[in-house]
Amino acid sequence: MEVTVRTPEAGSRPVWSHSCTLADLVAPYSIAPRTFGRLETGPGWARRWTAVWKTSGAEVISRVHDLAAFPALASVPVRGFTWRARQRHRPGLQYMVATGRMHGFESLAERRLLLALDFLGGAEEVLSQPFKLRFTTGDGGEDHTPDFLVLLPGTAVLIDVRPGHLVKDEDLVKFAAAEQAAAAAGWRYVVVTGWRRHVATGLDAMSARRRAMTDRLGLENQLLELVSERPRRFVELVEDTSLPAVARAHAVHLLWHRRLAVDLAQPLCDAAWIYPAGKP
Repeated sequence: MEVTVRTPEAGSRPVWSHSCTLADLVAPYSIAPRTFGRLETGPGWARRWTAVWKTSGAEVISRVHDLAAFPALASVPVRGFTWRARQRHRPGLQYMVATGRMHGFESLAERRLLLALDFLGGAEEVLSQPFKLRFTTGDGGEDHTPDFLVLLPGTAVLIDVRPGHLVKDEDLVKFAAAEQAAAAAGWRYVVVTGWRRHVATGLDAMSARRRAMTDRLGLENQLLELVSERPRRFVELVEDTSLPAVARAHAVHLLWHRRLAVDLAQPLCDAAWIYPAGKP
């Protein structure tokens, strides 16, 4: 049987679920070089800028120069997560399969990031509100609390989350300071202002089947074997198994765990093309 695979919409590049990184999922964002010029970064700046961590016993101040050496796993969020009537943002706790615990978030935008980090995997730990950065600009001292610190084997990623339409001028210099501090620690820094089209809804749909599933009927092997023969539409793939109604849930589970592949830049629906992981 001859199969014609529809190419993605003009102007969009594929985002393959089995191999994508955070940079592939988020909307592109970069800090203008002139913003860094507002920072005080003369000789010895990394020893003058500080990070205030909070532990179960007390606050601990470290120089940015020593940021990577601080035992981050001993810290707790420097800012609490509070709920009150009529507040405009939506805080809460999000469970991550990757870490096996709940993580605090201060908005639904931050919750989406935690879901994406869980999908990508590889994180040893994800710390919410990890430290308060104290830095100086030409106008004096300022402070900023990044949203997340993602600990990876041998390195880390510092992340701020702010919807693009809510980014203000005062945020830009804080983002620049966070990137400067992250670079001094040998970390990467990312500002998440949004997501590529269809990515957020696709991850949300797949997350419904991210927990461990029992497969007594061997449906996952059926799905993997069918896709190994040729790419198939999602609805065709599940219909060709011995029990389509149950196979649908297992197909989503395999997509979440990156054992099947789909282009996240396209809608995840019955018409979506499903591929073997590594061979789109």
